[in-house]
Amino acid sequence: MFKQRVITALVLAPLMVIGIFFLPLKQFAIFIAAIATIGAWEWANIAGYERRWGRVAYALMVFVCLYISARVLRIRPELLVYYLAVGALWWIVAFALVKRYPGGTSLWTSRPVRGALGLCVLVPMWVGFMHLKVQPHSSLLIIFVMLIVWGADTGAYFSGKRWGNTKLAPHVSPGKSWAGFWGGLATAALVAILFGLGLDRWLQPMSRDDYLQMLLIAVITMVVSVLGDLVESMMKRHRGIKDSSSLLPGHGGVLDRIDSMAAAVPVSALCIHLLDWGFGQ
Repeated sequence: MFKQRVITALVLAPLMVIGIFFLPLKQFAIFIAAIATIGAWEWANIAGYERRWGRVAYALMVFVCLYISARVLRIRPELLVYYLAVGALWWIVAFALVKRYPGGTSLWTSRPVRGALGLCVLVPMWVGFMHLKVQPHSSLLIIFVMLIVWGADTGAYFSGKRWGNTKLAPHVSPGKSWAGFWGGLATAALVAILFGLGLDRWLQPMSRDDYLQMLLIAVITMVVSVLGDLVESMMKRHRGIKDSSSLLPGHGGVLDRIDSMAAAVPVSALCIHLLDWGFGQ
């Protein structure tokens, strides 16, 4: 299993680097849309669509929604904030659902509702990536968000392993603890500070306000990324499955790899938009 995880990671990591640093906007949009469409195919299974044709139909529907969103935002770019706001509002609702679980499942247990929730996850994720991609020094901005998520996940793992006695959401994900949450939060803040120091030395002078905004975005991004993980765990637990699929040997499915990012990207993009913040501005 460990060997499979390493081999899969060695294949995926270069693909992500190429996608982030070398693909122009249009090709990057297709790249992220492809990931979202595969994620939609897996979400259809989580939503209860067991037959292959149902999962394919759902994935095609999500792809069409992404295409329509691209056309709409090209004509009306001012609607971007509404797409991101819908994504952010969904994660507020998701917090309430996770907090109530296993209660409250009657609100979202039907397949159409779970399918609609998938749209609230995948479409804002794609829009969030597109917003980050058109910013100055977009590659650094995307890497910043990813490092916050990955750093928080790493910090949470080691903190939870060492001190994780009090569970964060025992009915949803028994492996997560409050110690892991606070450890992840501290790691996310540390990553933001170190990233800011690097920017200050090699890209642009960083003011006190810049550091405070980076820390604010890092904290919000980290909290929402945990929620993304919990929501997928809740949906899979309700469905009675361990992984979203077996597409990635040793890792499960694509959704199992991007659940935290799917939550973090649109919310961090909304924060960056509202704060009018970025690198090189």
